[in-house]
Amino acid sequence: MVRERRVSRENHNGTQFQYHNQTQQALSDRRESLFKILVIGELGAGKTSIIKRYVHEFFSQNYRATIGVDFALKVLNWDQNTVVRLQLWDIAGQERFGNMTRVYYKEAVGALIVFDVTRAATFDAVLKWKQDLDSKVQLPDGSPIPCILLANKCDQPKEGIVNDKEKMNEYCKQNNFSDWFETSAKENINIDNAAKCLVEKILQNEKFNQKGDSQKDGNRVSLGGRGQAELQDGKKKFCC
Repeated sequence: MVRERRVSRENHNGTQFQYHNQTQQALSDRRESLFKILVIGELGAGKTSIIKRYVHEFFSQNYRATIGVDFALKVLNWDQNTVVRLQLWDIAGQERFGNMTRVYYKEAVGALIVFDVTRAATFDAVLKWKQDLDSKVQLPDGSPIPCILLANKCDQPKEGIVNDKEKMNEYCKQNNFSDWFETSAKENINIDNAAKCLVEKILQNEKFNQKGDSQKDGNRVSLGGRGQAELQDGKKKFCC
């Protein structure tokens, strides 16, 4: 009987050791990435409302106009092995006319351009924002960073081209938008879907960069690219 208990204890300890090893392996395989995302567009288009809804699941009619730039952080458990942290830069609508956007855009890996479907003038300014963005930040290969167009306040009567989805699709294709969504911060329409689409585009670029990097350095293992935070040897390394 003593021998049987001893075997049982040994088996139990072996199971614990195996479980501990599996847990350690899972942690070592886990990757954390920090992505800098720009949220830009004309004054009053609803950029701050979209960020508040996405990050805090909250909406208010009483936001003040953003002055300069504001920040918010959204953490996504993307899959079993990947945590994605989105650093959202809420850039004031009037900043396109200033000289600071180059500083604000630096190291961004994705963008949301927002316009108000009830004010055609905010849509007319979209291309100026896109051109400003593309001229100041690019991917390592020189191509534009992923950019999603948000037709915001879609719960209200719409003006202009946004009423014709085929024309909107063609407009986005011609102007190198990754995709577009009708959104409403008030009614929480499509905001999560738009953000998910943008992150998918960013991760595709990261995997492409990782593949290219692995050809240069077979010992390097990461999600690659700019604006990321890796978890290696228990230490976080941030770059933004």
